Amino acid sequence: MPPRFSVQPSWKALTGTLYGQSPAAVTSNVSHATARAASTKAPTQKRTDFFRAAQARQRKAANLSRQKVLQAERDASLGDPVESQPTPFIQDIQAVSTGSQSSASAGINYYLKKDDLTSALEFSKDLTEPLRNPNRDTADPQAEQKASEGHEKAHHNAEEAIQRIVDLNNGNTKDRMRLNIQKCIEEFGRHSTDKVLPPKPTGLRHESAPIHSEKAPRVGIDTGSPEVQAAILTIKIMNLSRHLQTANKDKHNKRNLQLLVHKRQKLLRYVRQKERGGPRWQNLMEKLGLSEAAWKGEIAL
Repeated sequence: MPPRFSVQPSWKALTGTLYGQSPAAVTSNVSHATARAASTKAPTQKRTDFFRAAQARQRKAANLSRQKVLQAERDASLGDPVESQPTPFIQDIQAVSTGSQSSASAGINYYLKKDDLTSALEFSKDLTEPLRNPNRDTADPQAEQKASEGHEKAHHNAEEAIQRIVDLNNGNTKDRMRLNIQKCIEEFGRHSTDKVLPPKPTGLRHESAPIHSEKAPRVGIDTGSPEVQAAILTIKIMNLSRHLQTANKDKHNKRNLQLLVHKRQKLLRYVRQKERGGPRWQNLMEKLGLSEAAWKGEIAL
């Protein structure tokens, strides 16, 4: 019998086989192989019905076109957020701003009124009138008549010069804006509208509500009410809008126009909320010729 030798197997020598590897290593090798095999497979494409896809595209196009039509109708019903309708008050303001009025109806500059100017000229004429000699025996009628004619001529020249100075056609844009602001104050100031318009509707008072004392009556000219401020902003918006029609590259004034329009929108919302849509709100919107787009929704210029 051949001799027996004790040979112990060397597990480290068997590299590259399953022998000598831990179970975790075997599992990781199998998972990597599976991932590589899965990545090499071609992705399966989902079957699509071309007829149904075409129908979906047609429905989407029809919906989008219908949305555009409806949006255009809504915008047309709201109106223009910037421009005003040609009401009598707006036409008067535009005539003063553009200088299209005649000299007689253009108005007077420097915060003057025609009656005050006429009375002042008459008073100055009486002050400068030459005195007559009280002793009629030594008076010279020819000299008195000559002095009276000279006085009439000098007064006529002075009156003509004053009329030219205060004539609005000889003023600048600031003078016209000042006159328009005066018209807004006289038209929408509460010292004038309180005499014509009824008060706003009052709400129901609860028994537990406190009783407030009555407000003191208004004294002087009203210049700070929101109606007056909205009217003044409307005049400024009209001037900038007319300017931007010929200067469409004026980005600075275009931004100023956006600021004025949004500021007027806030004031109009405030007036509507406070007056509860009453006579004062209706009078403001009708005379300024504003539409619902001036206060409702988002304004994008």
